[in-house]
Amino acid sequence: MEFIDSFLTAYIGGSRLIISAPNVSFIFIKMDNNIIVNALRNVKNPQNGVDILASKMVEDFRIVGNSVSFSLVFPSNDASLKSEIHDACHLAILQVYPEADINIHLKLKHADGTNNEVLPQVKNIIAVASGKGGVGKSTIAVNLAVGLSKLGYKVGIIDADLYGPSIPTMLGIQGQRPRVELLYGKHKIVPISAHGMSIISIGLIVEPEQAVVLRGPRLAGLIKQFVSECLWPDLDYIVVDLPPGTGDVQLTLVQTVPLTGVVMVTTPQEVAVIDAVKAMHMFMLDNINVPILGVVENMSWFTPEELPENKYFIFGKGGGERLSSIAEAPLLGQIPIVQNVREAGDNGNPVAHDENSLLGRTFRDLALSVSKAVDHRNSNLAPTQTVKVH
Repeated sequence: MEFIDSFLTAYIGGSRLIISAPNVSFIFIKMDNNIIVNALRNVKNPQNGVDILASKMVEDFRIVGNSVSFSLVFPSNDASLKSEIHDACHLAILQVYPEADINIHLKLKHADGTNNEVLPQVKNIIAVASGKGGVGKSTIAVNLAVGLSKLGYKVGIIDADLYGPSIPTMLGIQGQRPRVELLYGKHKIVPISAHGMSIISIGLIVEPEQAVVLRGPRLAGLIKQFVSECLWPDLDYIVVDLPPGTGDVQLTLVQTVPLTGVVMVTTPQEVAVIDAVKAMHMFMLDNINVPILGVVENMSWFTPEELPENKYFIFGKGGGERLSSIAEAPLLGQIPIVQNVREAGDNGNPVAHDENSLLGRTFRDLALSVSKAVDHRNSNLAPTQTVKVH
């Protein structure tokens, strides 16, 4: 016993077993899995600001003795970003277990060449488009987003109608400003949260009466900021409200993100359908090739609220059906003119929230139709590729 006492002394304290003898020292660490996991939750995913565990960036996590090993999964091969997150993980673990032996393997999530590097945390990106202004495209976009949210989906909105941003008014968030967060040395925009959705719009950045005077490169830069410099959370859908026509914003969008598909909006009248066909054909070009999910006919008829069975076809009939036939895509819905649609939009409380009203039920049905169209598209078509600029 005296021999052992003089040459070998054991101290047990907390999670460490320290055994020492002349000229020899061993440290065995019993590391707590929960402590390390909580430490890694302090490391953020640079794309959405969510911790790397919730973002599913950590795989093959193992603890053996005092050795910690795992893989960090990245959607793109950004060397500086990989290095920063790698070092942040090392630091987080060493702060709780200074003696830990840490082995981190870095790998790319999409080494097969699929085009999922942009917004990998978003399952579907839907553009709402029209050929001309005044057809109620923004009203459709907002209420479609609210309808999808009420179905239980996680939804975001990008207001890409940069010259006429009406989303803040329709959602009652005028005057609010998005927060800016510094993440790994880069400034990121935190979208506004309202109505259970994440929202970004230039209307949240400039004053309401300020004219937006931008040309091609600046327009393109703003769209890219809204996509890649915003901390979008994990979402089932992002609904993009496009400006009317076929311009810089539309081209930049298809060059920046892989759109799941487009919802075309028209009114029944012929002049709206003619312009919608032109806008639709841009997405159908061989080098763009974005699927048309379907058509929404807005202002299909006028119905007085006190006479819900009466229909007055003040803009004619059949425009939506003609456009859907040309697109070879379904007519997703017909939205009547009802006074409370305008009132709800002006008051910042979209009518899709009122499930007991005629329009509330109509937009619920529209959201269901769109979700079914997206499921059908994803089951039968390959993922859309972003347009390459040559």
